[in-house]
Amino acid sequence: MHEYPVTEQIIKIASEKAKENNAIKVCHIALVVGEHSGFIGESIQMYFDIISRGTICEGAILEIENIKAKWKCPLCDITYMRQPYSFACPKCGQDGLPTNIGKEFYIKSIEVEVP
Repeated sequence: MHEYPVTEQIIKIASEKAKENNAIKVCHIALVVGEHSGFIGESIQMYFDIISRGTICEGAILEIENIKAKWKCPLCDITYMRQPYSFACPKCGQDGLPTNIGKEFYIKSIEVEVP
C-alpha cells in the first residue's frame, strides 16, 4: 500500500517535467526498482493505471526495470546473487554481505510529446 504515495510522486514529477517542456502528453516513463527497495513494481503499475486517469500521464507506458539484489563475499571479493535460504558465496562458501545493488528506486527517463 505504500506504493500509492510513491506512484503519486512519480506522476507529479513526470507531469511537472512535461509542463516544463511545453508537452501535451507524457508517453513513456522508465522506472528502476530494486528488489530490496521496499517497493513492488506490479503495485506501482496498478496504482499508476488508476491515479494517472485524467492527468497528462494518462495512457503513458510505465516501463519498470527490476534490479536483482546482489551480495559480496568478504573473502573472494566477488559479487553474486544469493540462492534461496543461503547467503553463501558460490565460490568459497563464506557468507556474503548485502550490497547497494538491488536498493535502487528512481525514474530513469521520461518521454513526452510536444506540439
